[in-house]
Amino acid sequence: MNLIAILIGTLVAGVGSVWVAAALSWGALARYTQHMLSLAAGALLATAFMKLLPEAFESGVEAHALSTTLLAGLVFFFLLDKAELWHHGHEHHHDHDHGHHDHAHHHRHGGSWSVLLGDGVHCFGDGVLIASAFMADLHLGAAAALAVLVHEVPHHIGDLAVLRSGSGGNRRAALLKVSLAGALTALGGLAGYALVGQLAHWLPYLLVLAASSFIYVALADLIPQLQKRLNARETAAQILWLAIGIALVVLVGALGPAHSH
Repeated sequence: MNLIAILIGTLVAGVGSVWVAAALSWGALARYTQHMLSLAAGALLATAFMKLLPEAFESGVEAHALSTTLLAGLVFFFLLDKAELWHHGHEHHHDHDHGHHDHAHHHRHGGSWSVLLGDGVHCFGDGVLIASAFMADLHLGAAAALAVLVHEVPHHIGDLAVLRSGSGGNRRAALLKVSLAGALTALGGLAGYALVGQLAHWLPYLLVLAASSFIYVALADLIPQLQKRLNARETAAQILWLAIGIALVVLVGALGPAHSH
């Protein structure tokens, strides 16, 4: 049952996020892209603070060890971001897109292959984290899959823009390539299932690591972009969509089975 849930969750999060990104980039939903950033920030923070961290801290593992893991995770993702910025800044400092995709992962202006490689590795990691959450609790896994889906959408919007410009404006080719990278989430889920099944005592640490990833993306990437929009009406809309993101995660938790400790 867990394995089926992991496969469904990882495919929906990994490939589903690509198709949502395509709809937001090219379809009738294009004008709602900014709202997705607010929704993503809310869902990420709610999943980290209301689902993943409580589950980890209720596991009986020493709180100090888990807090240290959380701090180490935040520093690690900060350094990873710095490395990507440095890499793309040196290799592609002439390649800047100042169009309406500025909001989407500002450091993803590299070549098509570097974008796909980075996306694939990231999706594989997401799959491991989703699997970890599903192994702890089914509805916790569903919340993690939802959070991954919404936080991957802004990434994929940027990826699709880069790949489309690199393939002569071919939307279908860009969508296929990014979808294949997104499918690696399922491979990460399988790897996570095998790993967590053998090393269950690592689960609380993996949940904290997932939380640190979500917190970093929300606070370092999404929210600073939202802070730039100061119009009162737009700010009210941001707060509303942030609340909707939080409510979605709470709703997924409420519909799921009760925790068993």
